[in-house]
Amino acid sequence: MAGTIAVKNGYVFDPLNEVNGERMDVFIRDGKVVRELSASEMDNAKVIDASGMTVMAGGVDSHSHVAGAKVNAGRLMRPEDHYKCYMKKTPLTHSGSGYTVPTVYLGGYEYSKMGYTTVFEAAVPPLEARHTHEEMRATPMLDMGGYLVLGNNWFLMRYMNEGDFDKAAAYVAWMMRTHKTYGIKCVNPAGVENWGWGENVSSLDQANIHFEVTPTEIIKNLTEINEHLGFPMPLHLHANNLGHPGCWETTRESLKIPSNVKAKPNVDVEWAETKMNAKRHESVYLTHCQFNAFGGTSWRDFESGVKGITDYVNSKDHVVMDSGCVPFGDATVMTGDGPAIHDLYVLTGNKWSNTDVECECGSGVLPFTYLKSNPVHSVQWAMGLEVLLYVNDPWKSIMTTDSPNGGPFTKYPLIMAWLMSLKARQDTMSECHKWAQDRSGLGGEEREMSLYDLAILTRANPARTIGMAYRKGTLGVGADGDVSIYNIDPKKLDVNDYESLIRNLQNSEYTIKDGEVVARQGEIVAIPEKRTYYSDIKVPDADEKHMLEDVKEWFRYYTLGFSNYPTPDRYLANPTPMTVNPLR
Repeated sequence: MAGTIAVKNGYVFDPLNEVNGERMDVFIRDGKVVRELSASEMDNAKVIDASGMTVMAGGVDSHSHVAGAKVNAGRLMRPEDHYKCYMKKTPLTHSGSGYTVPTVYLGGYEYSKMGYTTVFEAAVPPLEARHTHEEMRATPMLDMGGYLVLGNNWFLMRYMNEGDFDKAAAYVAWMMRTHKTYGIKCVNPAGVENWGWGENVSSLDQANIHFEVTPTEIIKNLTEINEHLGFPMPLHLHANNLGHPGCWETTRESLKIPSNVKAKPNVDVEWAETKMNAKRHESVYLTHCQFNAFGGTSWRDFESGVKGITDYVNSKDHVVMDSGCVPFGDATVMTGDGPAIHDLYVLTGNKWSNTDVECECGSGVLPFTYLKSNPVHSVQWAMGLEVLLYVNDPWKSIMTTDSPNGGPFTKYPLIMAWLMSLKARQDTMSECHKWAQDRSGLGGEEREMSLYDLAILTRANPARTIGMAYRKGTLGVGADGDVSIYNIDPKKLDVNDYESLIRNLQNSEYTIKDGEVVARQGEIVAIPEKRTYYSDIKVPDADEKHMLEDVKEWFRYYTLGFSNYPTPDRYLANPTPMTVNPLR
């Protein structure tokens, strides 16, 4: 249960309040950060002496694949994942297994041990929303939410083709509320629908087969709908042509499409105290940039194209992006981009799964291993770090592995060490194929990020980007009492000793959620209550009525009845709606 805690004498990093390693106290009462505790409250408080330690808000992962049918398929396809990595049952915790795609229990525990308290599932197919919520409900420790996949939805493409913006907006609002999801995800717009017929789209201006809408039209319309409706987060974009040499140019041109769309989040929440503006101002969130930043014209002249994207992002204010880093080793590639997975299957010959989700989207899963000896993989490793190091303003970037696509989230501490330590990067590059040096610019990049930068990349900016900074990613008064304490003394930190840095980031000294210590030095000590966030939005009744007439008519193309389509509240753990107010 939420209690009263005083974290004393720690070095605090809270970027949303411009606190950069100041030695100070953090007080929590009834699960929330408060300014101070009375003498009587201190008498009954749990006091944690954080002297010589780093204190941050609980980690926030704004893009991870942790729940749903696609993730479960990944578990089934990786039996070796489970006998190699497992956790025995304890009196407090469930058993669990899986390395790249852990079972829900193990996933929750592993995130918590690293100091993370909030994770958002990056892709929820509407038809499989119930399944996704069941797995999120079973995932312990973490507050969660999910992004609804809408970039190839039949109803939306039909309305876009007809130029009916109001019906399209009404449909998005109804879908978000119906499936208890949080934001809009757009994957390979127009291309995934073509994949149902063995095709893709090759340019942003190529119309797809049956609905005759282009990727440009879909990105533009979804971005405008997102801001018209006032959603807390930007459009979450997986750009076209992902994973192909030269795709960085398509990505840059995709980012230009919503450049004139102004961010207009409009939610009813109580905001924690922050010195910085905690509301997002971007209209597009580019996900796993590394996979969308391939250069060259073929695999023979493959190279990093990251700088072409980061130069654009550095010059604009409407884009935020996460990295999609590759930390080497086993991974499981899973995505709503069916054509991209098929191309990877043809390239590797690995076992492959493909699914078409009727009338809505598709997906694919493929086991994968990134090798330091592989020339392309070594460049991808460099590219993921370039995405974060080349962006001048860390508030425009977020650290991820697109877990488990680039690698499992459990490798976050290793990526943090590479970002903070030039020596760590140099030592790894010396083990890589020479393409890492020759075909990327990482070898000439000497920037070393600070603990403050990491707090932005892993807490403050993910929370702000997805509209959760009113309660997450900060230690301001009124924020959730989510705190990570690491056995890292900023005054004595030697980034050249990166092995120690990795160990101390892997297992927090304390993870506190809602004012309760839940993990201690790599051991789970309590199972907290959790929440599922979703956007609760209403549009004019007349707009929704006319839209639903179309939906019910077209539902004959589905294999289930309309009444069985919505996701009831009982599928969610502690449903926590965020009231969203569309423009009138």
